[in-house]
This record gives sequence, structure tokens and C-alpha cells, in this order.
Amino acid sequence: MKDAESPSPLYLKLLAETAQIEWSELQRFFARGVLLKVARDIDLVSVAEAVASDNTKQVTEWLSAGLLERTTPETATDLAARNPELWAVVVSPWVCVQERG
Repeated sequence: MKDAESPSPLYLKLLAETAQIEWSELQRFFARGVLLKVARDIDLVSVAEAVASDNTKQVTEWLSAGLLERTTPETATDLAARNPELWAVVVSPWVCVQERG
């Protein structure tokens, strides 16, 4: 979502569904290969909105810039070891997750 725009109904719905989550609850999504890690530099809900809207152009740009990635085994191991504050939103079949704090 851009600052000058009012949020879309989808953005507001996804925002309401965003919640803090423990890594242990995300492991099954990682195992299925549907966990997307979102960089701290971008808005988690905006990413979820782009994924849900099938905005391939925007998602590809974030992937290319390293701001969005499928969670790797190395990242999963790191998250399990550190157990940081994580926030997630489901955009079936994907789960977008972002480290906070």
C-alpha cells in the first residue's frame, strides 16, 4: 500500500488476519514449501496483498531484490535457534512471515 492511497478492502482484511506466531507453528508450512520470508524493509500486509492478488510483476521485483524469498533450510534453522518475534498472514496456500523486533 502506498502512503497516499487509502487501503483496499483486501489490505484491511489481511491486516485483520495478521498475527504474531511462534516458529514452531510455522514449521509445517516450511516443510510444505509455502513459507515466504518478507524483509523488514517492506510492509508485510502489502506483500500478502500482492501475493493474494497474483501481482506477479510486484512479487517478482521483490524476489529479485531479495526482499521476499521462499524460506530456505538455513533461514529455518536460524529462526528455530533464535526464536525471534515473528508476524504472519496466510494467503492460501502461502504464508508470509516477517521478523520484527
